[in-house]
Amino acid sequence: MAARAALLLLLMAAAAPGPAQGSQGDREPLYRECLSRCERQNCSGAALRHFRARQPLYMGLTGWTCRDECQYECMWLTVRLYQQGGHRVPQFHGKWPFSRFLFVQEPASALASLLNGLASLVMLLRYRAAVPPAAPTYPTCTAFAW
Repeated sequence: MAARAALLLLLMAAAAPGPAQGSQGDREPLYRECLSRCERQNCSGAALRHFRARQPLYMGLTGWTCRDECQYECMWLTVRLYQQGGHRVPQFHGKWPFSRFLFVQEPASALASLLNGLASLVMLLRYRAAVPPAAPTYPTCTAFAW
């Protein structure tokens, strides 16, 4: 019995995922130094007030922070240096670098999410009109749609 438990424990340990690591771009010393310098220079005190004053209203309303701006700028600095050196473009924060359009860094993904949400809303309205609230699946379908 003890041998079986030990074997099971060994198999579980072997199947367990390894420690999480950031993307290659996140681990790049140049990126990390740039990010540290940018945050130190721009994201506190008077510099932060200046950043907020010159930040477009739509970016502030959507939650784009000084740190986000530093990550974006340092990401593109690192990408340019990788390309100049003939290296592959790395991922940052688990995603490939995309140019920002207004406040959206991944416009195609954002549009797909918006359309998915719209489809869920349309189906929720149709479901509510067609199925009585006493139906057994009504609460489940409503919860999934929301």
